[in-house]
Amino acid sequence: MKPTRIAGLALLALLWVWLSVGLLTSADGFNLKNILIAAMSGIIIFVPLYKKYRGNK
Repeated sequence: MKPTRIAGLALLALLWVWLSVGLLTSADGFNLKNILIAAMSGIIIFVPLYKKYRGNK
């Protein structure tokens, strides 16, 4: 992979982590609903990118 793609994926991952931490430390706190929302958003974002850049080679 090109360095620009790696930097873009790293930036996207850092943004996702920042938003997930913000969700999990919100007023609702650390509960199952927030954990599931963070996990599902990670799956929605990173599985298609994984398939695009690493799958079917």
